[in-house]
Parts: sequence; C-alpha cells; structure tokens
Amino acid sequence: MDDAAMVELTSLRRSIDNIDAALIHLLAERFKSTQAVGRLKAATNMPPSDPERERVQIERLRALATEAQLDPAFAEKWFNFIVAEVIHHHEQIATTGTITTEH
Repeated sequence: MDDAAMVELTSLRRSIDNIDAALIHLLAERFKSTQAVGRLKAATNMPPSDPERERVQIERLRALATEAQLDPAFAEKWFNFIVAEVIHHHEQIATTGTITTEH
C-alpha cells in the first residue's frame, strides 16, 4: 500500500473510531432511559415487554433506515437485539431491583 493510501485509510479509520465512540455513548444514554422505564414498570407491576410498542418502533425504524439508505432489515435486527437486552434489564429490575453488568 502506498503512503497516500495509508494516510487516507488512517483518516477513514479515525472517523470510524469517532463514530463508534459516539454510538457507545448514545447507547449508554438510551439504556439509562430504558432502565428508568424498567423501574417504573416494576413499581407499577407492568410487564417487561410491550409488543405493540415494539411493532410500532420497528415500522418507524425501518422507514428511517430506508430514508437514510440503510438496510431496513439490518435496522430491525439491531432494534431486536437492543430490545432483548432492555427486556432482560426490565426482568432483572423487577426481580432484584437492580441490573447486573459484566465488568
């Protein structure tokens, strides 16, 4: 690889690293909010999942993905992965009052 290509590759990777860092911070904020939802649900004996809310969100996110030229199927898979973790957190909050995370 020539020097110009290496400089460009390094620059692109730096941008990707910055985006990854922003995504981690956004996910942390998202989980703070969903954990607050979990505490509210536990305090009011609401179920940990809300299939209708999830259905509406999937529709919304698939449309946003399409607008952003991102594969809507990927957006749905991502959302389902996140929701599974959120539901797990809500179940933990309901049974133990807290969330266990790996360190």
